[in-house]
Amino acid sequence: MTAIKESFRQHPAPPSASRGWMVEDTAFDPAAIEKNGCKFMIGNGRAGVRGTLEEFSRRQLAACTLAGLYDQVPGKWREPVNAPNPFFVRVWLDGELLSPESRAPSAHRQRLDLRAALHSRETVFRLDDGCEVTLRAERFLSAADTHIGALRFAVSTSGGCRLVIEAGIDGDVWDLNGPHLRDFAESERGGVMRLAARTQEQGRAVAVAAAVEPAFAKDDLRGDEMIGWHGRLAHAAALRAANAEEHGRVARATQSAVSGDSGAIGAPRILRRMTLVARAGIEYSFVQYIAIFADDGVDGEGRPAPSAADAAAAACRAARAAGYDALLAAHRAVWAERWARSDVQIEGDDGAQLALRHSIYQLLIIAPGHSDRVSIPARGLSGQVYKGGVFWDTEIFMLPFFNHTQPETARRLLAYRRHTLDGARRKAADLGFRGAFYAWESQETGDDACTYFNVTDVFTGRPLRTYFRDRQVHISADVAVAVWRHFEQTGDLGFLAGTGAEVVLECARFFLSRACINPDTRRFELRDVVGPDEYHERVDNNAFTNAMVAATLRIALDTLALLAEHAQAARAELVARLDYGDDARRLEEMAAALYRPQPAPGTGIIEQFDGYRRLEDASLAEVRARVIKPNEYWGATHGVAANTKVIKQADVVLMTHLFRDEFSDEVKRANWEYYEPRTEHGSSLSPCVYALVAADIGKTDWAYRYFLKTATIDLTGNSKQYVGPLYIGGTHPAANGGAWMTAVLGFGGLRMARDFVSVNPILPSAWRALAFRFCTRGQWFAVRVTRAAITVTADAANTAPAAFELHGGARRDCAPGETITSATATA
Repeated sequence: MTAIKESFRQHPAPPSASRGWMVEDTAFDPAAIEKNGCKFMIGNGRAGVRGTLEEFSRRQLAACTLAGLYDQVPGKWREPVNAPNPFFVRVWLDGELLSPESRAPSAHRQRLDLRAALHSRETVFRLDDGCEVTLRAERFLSAADTHIGALRFAVSTSGGCRLVIEAGIDGDVWDLNGPHLRDFAESERGGVMRLAARTQEQGRAVAVAAAVEPAFAKDDLRGDEMIGWHGRLAHAAALRAANAEEHGRVARATQSAVSGDSGAIGAPRILRRMTLVARAGIEYSFVQYIAIFADDGVDGEGRPAPSAADAAAAACRAARAAGYDALLAAHRAVWAERWARSDVQIEGDDGAQLALRHSIYQLLIIAPGHSDRVSIPARGLSGQVYKGGVFWDTEIFMLPFFNHTQPETARRLLAYRRHTLDGARRKAADLGFRGAFYAWESQETGDDACTYFNVTDVFTGRPLRTYFRDRQVHISADVAVAVWRHFEQTGDLGFLAGTGAEVVLECARFFLSRACINPDTRRFELRDVVGPDEYHERVDNNAFTNAMVAATLRIALDTLALLAEHAQAARAELVARLDYGDDARRLEEMAAALYRPQPAPGTGIIEQFDGYRRLEDASLAEVRARVIKPNEYWGATHGVAANTKVIKQADVVLMTHLFRDEFSDEVKRANWEYYEPRTEHGSSLSPCVYALVAADIGKTDWAYRYFLKTATIDLTGNSKQYVGPLYIGGTHPAANGGAWMTAVLGFGGLRMARDFVSVNPILPSAWRALAFRFCTRGQWFAVRVTRAAITVTADAANTAPAAFELHGGARRDCAPGETITSATATA
């Protein structure tokens, strides 16, 4: 066997990966297993691996979630597929599994290096005879080659003992609505283990390969064998007995979190078992190279994918040949480039700095770099919650980050909406409308995975009819607005003409079909809808929805005008193919007559929807006191909030953020102050909106408070975990995007106007400085804000100047390589 060149101890974290870059726990808390699975996640856009320990399995919610591959078991919800766990390692001593769940460790440390997307742990067990056994591990999913990853594992003891190490692939995966894998097949050739399976619904192939390279001295190694569940490989009986004992235990901390668990006990594991006689003070290490392939129909260039099992084995062999150090170096290089674009530096507030970087990290590990046929689900790649559906979260709360720092990723995310346009058309037609009505929960085809019965009544056990799927029409407007804002940010006319225009026009056509004309007022209205505040369903003229539809109509008209000026052939082809001539005329008519609720004279309050002011004005505390059973749903027809003014999340306030130029500071302030005490924040999307508007109107302390709530959500785990009996845990990428928006667009005051960029910051009291980078129309700039000055530096590689207004001063150009400064900054 090939020896590892250097020991585990010779690979410390680089000096830069210190304060502000390291997420760390220094004790094992069994109650934090579910939270830590999200907190310590690694990922590379193709797969996400939860931050569980190597010896954990589905009972502790270990999962390797694949992007864009979905499966449905008859009678259950369709959801993404979890692949067999490729980072599975167990250490046995005298028949005892060394795990912090079965034996309390004397010391434990779990770390996530955000700069390198590198997960590590160190656990020390003190045995009854006083001997100590230490387990160390670090792992990553490669950002350089998103099919591969690697784990480095080491064991050391303070006294001589006999250890058994099992390392390989665990096929007994955690599923909410599974099992999704069938027809398992284990094989081993040339030291590469393979575990292949097929999905239940479409027979898609999923394959994981692993190669274990020990560095044990031959004198210490007493046995090295292959073992597997199905008996196709040697010594299956011993493994079967061990697993039967393991499945008889239920993890204390995670029992309730696996409420939907339907993993298949008896699914295979394929492992390399190594028996060694350990000597005191010697560290016994090995590397496990892994590869993950799935037949999702296409590779990154749209060609048919090769055999998943063969591809996984070949990639694993190539990774082994390259070696751990080379793989890690290539991985680090990609992450260094990502952080060079994306990092936001805060001086004077270490807690906020770490929370913000963790939020940015969570976005970067789930961004698809390999395909434009996948997008980012509402819970990222942390599991199967919300059916792995892509919501409006991506366009409204994540796209701003990617537009400013990773514009090529933003383009891929929007191209996904073009690939799923036919699904949106099918949905509109199914409901009797024209155009494109995008799925509320979109999967790979764009057909809606959202059911009509999403919530269970905790009192009767009956499913509740909800109207998320068929009444949240703003989703199509969210997509159209996102397409246009990406064009404005990048200036990419090719994207608009080739990808975005058809999406925009079909969304606008849907609203032409969906709106009605009030015969008394002769105005266009949008009735029987659900806005962002889902506690109030089937309302008329939701202010947010109507504003988004109005924006969609304007965008469609602007798109047609722009193409007429710059891409006449593309416009003519598109209008002819869509038969859009009459609709183009009707867009003008509807845009001129669409009703939009206005600020009330005297108060400035915008009524959230028709009749909202007539609801019971009960306080949030009063409504909360009416809750009888934990996790009961506050909305639907009879929910505790449904007939009150208490709302789920930012609605009108979100509108005042997205269309900030249309509202005065007085109107924004009046609506913030009116709706803030009436908002329950039952969605993780809500706090960042209140933070953004608070920063806009000078409520810095409130903005900071809501910023922290947003930025720390996946560090603390303080989020809603259940609606009724439905588990909704996982990461919160929309909140992660909201944290970046609050820091850069809110506190940094960065704003893109049509012809210039303004920077009008307002720093929290603890912050001495804020620095960030952004891209606009292909030009990169660095901004640094202190209490004394604003400094903007253009990259030397820029090809054109950009005009800036700093803190409301005179407009001036910043040429390539130039630095401009304003002597007056935030108070």
